[in-house]
Amino acid sequence: MTHETAENAKAWPFQEARALAKRLNGKLPEKGYVLFETGYGPSGLPHIGTFGEVVRTTMVRRAFEALTGMPTKLVAFSDDMDGLRKVPDNVPNKERLVPYAEAKDDSGRVVRHGSPLTSTPDPFGSNLSFAATNNARLRAFLDQFGFDYDFVSATDTYRDGRFNETITRVLENYEKVRNIVLPELGETRRKSYSPLFPVVSAFDSAIGNDRLQVIHNAVVIDSKPTDGLAIFQAVDDSGTPTGAPFEHSVLDGGCKMQWRVDWALRWVALNVDYEMSGKDLIDSVRLGSRICRAIGGTPPVSFTYELFLDDNGEKISKSKGNGLAVEEWLRYAPHESLALFMYQQPKRAKRLFFDVIPKATDEYLTFLGKYPDQDSAERAENPVWHIHEGQPPEESSPLSFSLLLNLASVVNAEEKGVLWGFITRYAPEATPQSMPLMDRLADYAVNYYQDFVKPEKTYRAPTEQEKEALEDLAQVLAGTPPQTSGADIQSEIYEVGKRHGFENLRDWFRALYEVLLGQSQGPRMGSFVALYGVEEFSKLLNTALKNGGLQNT
Repeated sequence: MTHETAENAKAWPFQEARALAKRLNGKLPEKGYVLFETGYGPSGLPHIGTFGEVVRTTMVRRAFEALTGMPTKLVAFSDDMDGLRKVPDNVPNKERLVPYAEAKDDSGRVVRHGSPLTSTPDPFGSNLSFAATNNARLRAFLDQFGFDYDFVSATDTYRDGRFNETITRVLENYEKVRNIVLPELGETRRKSYSPLFPVVSAFDSAIGNDRLQVIHNAVVIDSKPTDGLAIFQAVDDSGTPTGAPFEHSVLDGGCKMQWRVDWALRWVALNVDYEMSGKDLIDSVRLGSRICRAIGGTPPVSFTYELFLDDNGEKISKSKGNGLAVEEWLRYAPHESLALFMYQQPKRAKRLFFDVIPKATDEYLTFLGKYPDQDSAERAENPVWHIHEGQPPEESSPLSFSLLLNLASVVNAEEKGVLWGFITRYAPEATPQSMPLMDRLADYAVNYYQDFVKPEKTYRAPTEQEKEALEDLAQVLAGTPPQTSGADIQSEIYEVGKRHGFENLRDWFRALYEVLLGQSQGPRMGSFVALYGVEEFSKLLNTALKNGGLQNT
């Protein structure tokens, strides 16, 4: 792709790439690369929204490379030193996490401080910590997509000293940073707020041993920035001191920044150039940018995307687990369709549930099919350029996913071999080996049919008007040659509907779907008949007519 094409492309990743190039004044940063960051909070299981951020950031990254030719890096940063605030709803063995989670009494006073997620037991029993398991899940998914990224753990970065210099800056500007955040807090929290949380090891009778704890209610009353020391005072919600002050090192893992400040800390310490985030974090980006400047840094270019909604229209939450799991999507469709869903309209709130999968899959196939015949400018606007990082595969599918899905429904498919019997008759050149994408789609269609379509199939008997039209259609198909194209069959079906007084032909096609397929929507019927076979479809019609509908078969 030429620089001119990238400069003029209207696709949103290129728009973002141009904004970043402008921020850099067209110059490569002194660190030798342009750094893109994505953040992940491993207190809940990874979900599609988490991965969507990485997908979209990678799209901007590749657009930026095409635009500027500058080297880039992508960091997937896990905030795994954060204290466990609450036990997630969607994990096993919750009781193992309870002693490590923050707890408050009826008045809201903290009576137990949470442990860093890397010091919290794994409820799944597969790793040393809860964070280790969720970090592994994140990396496994990113690896499935083939992303080029560097995984960075907050715990490692705090402890190995990479944050020390920037932590010192925060300590030196403690009141300035604190005063940026205070107006955003409730009156009670203001009195106990500190940008730095000491991380201490203390005995816990609940487990009968020492454990690391992130203390959220200790303020800094004095400091020695050059020595990396702060004197903390624990306070209650009224700001009244509780216990004696204590001196504590804030370097090498001795503290954890409050998350608004932590974001700015990362931007400065790692010299981040670009990071996107959800609409719910708009205020946090604004505050983080002010804090970043207060400690001598330059905020990265930011992009705000809308949030995903579940089937009830509620925001997806990693702790509630009320969205689709990545593994669930990948059971029913290729990962490319998921990447397309992420690409499309990132600034619009979208409902993310199982019923969006077939449409996303067919749209991906359509864009992939158009790509070979497009010029460079058109390709820059085609989502598959962004999904495949500028190199879409040279493969296609002669059949849409919805057609395969409806074929699986009609034949009650339990395995993809049944579908291939019809596919090869429709497209003799097609084999699982020559069309691996089609073979994957056949697998997905069977899975989707078995899990979602089959349990909801409801046939009905035709009305008198519909019965007469179906009888007419049966006669028309009886004289139709087997190799007739789907387009010609579609025209014949249209004419039958017109002859039988369907003012709105949608009602005619809805009748075909409900009587013959057991659903209110379906594929382009002519194409489906061509795939299923004229003779087989005629038999289906006659069975429905003979028995008063397929619900009686």
